[in-house]
Amino acid sequence: MLTGPRAAPIVLLAVLLVFGLDQGRIAPDSRHRDGRPPVPSGFFTGSDEAGIRRIAEVGEWLGGAPLTVGHTYLPGDLWSNIEGHERLFGPWAHWVRERPGRLFVLNVPLRDRSEAGLPDAEVRAGLRLGADGAFDRHFRVLGERLVQHGLEEAVLVLGWEMNGATYSHRCGPDPEAWKAYWRRVVTVLREVAGQRFRFDFTASRGRDAIPWPLCYPGDEYVDIIGLDAYDQPRGADFARQVTEEYGLAHHVRFAAAHGKPVSYPEWGLFRNGDNPDYVRGMLDWFARHRPVYQTFTDYCPHGVWGCPDHPRSAEVVRGAFTGTGRP
Repeated sequence: MLTGPRAAPIVLLAVLLVFGLDQGRIAPDSRHRDGRPPVPSGFFTGSDEAGIRRIAEVGEWLGGAPLTVGHTYLPGDLWSNIEGHERLFGPWAHWVRERPGRLFVLNVPLRDRSEAGLPDAEVRAGLRLGADGAFDRHFRVLGERLVQHGLEEAVLVLGWEMNGATYSHRCGPDPEAWKAYWRRVVTVLREVAGQRFRFDFTASRGRDAIPWPLCYPGDEYVDIIGLDAYDQPRGADFARQVTEEYGLAHHVRFAAAHGKPVSYPEWGLFRNGDNPDYVRGMLDWFARHRPVYQTFTDYCPHGVWGCPDHPRSAEVVRGAFTGTGRP
């Protein structure tokens, strides 16, 4: 759906800042007035190790928020990078250990050359190979390395935005093979000694290239049902994003029907520029539907901290976070 995390360099690091949401404000260091704990939420703030170092800066901007979730993307260029490595996992492992209760979220491509624009025939062949076990060893290594680094409780977002046309792990060329491949990968990762991974099935909002429910691999192999939901298309208000085909409302209904919690790994401004109404709508949506976590994508053209083009939306976010204004 977007560039950015898709076209990032070899080592991608992102930062999530956790803040609790309710209908009136974000309460970063307390429970909600209704007694429920805060909703883990965050900001993607960088594409390298500097992203972790920016945590304090963004936290100060948001009124001194406690930071409890981290999120990054495995590069999808080579299988050796999809297996993970010390340069990526080491800093996050240290960050997770610094404070109990922190959550690590990792987007995992389902094949190499993930952004190479492979034709449907090659994507289809790769999905079928994966379903037959040709890539098992890479995911086994990934799981073992996560456990070795103390990241055994990671949330793994496998083959995200599979309903689109961007990635070589897309579902459209062969949905049945895609689902079989997902099930195979989850089975391999669950066999890793010491793991307690959770698996997040995350589509992009709306129909895109294929209706995303057609790609759902089954309740036994999914722990969280996510949605990436940017402010688009141009001219679409938030109400349309809720009610559109396979939109926000469909997402929460689908998850409830399958007994799964929801997440929003990527969201942010986009086609409609500085749009505080969209930001208010998303924050209120999170307050009502209580995702496992949500991540604001904070680089231009999506962000509010790292993108000076959106001062009105930034004011809404800061006001919500600090309690000085309504989300």
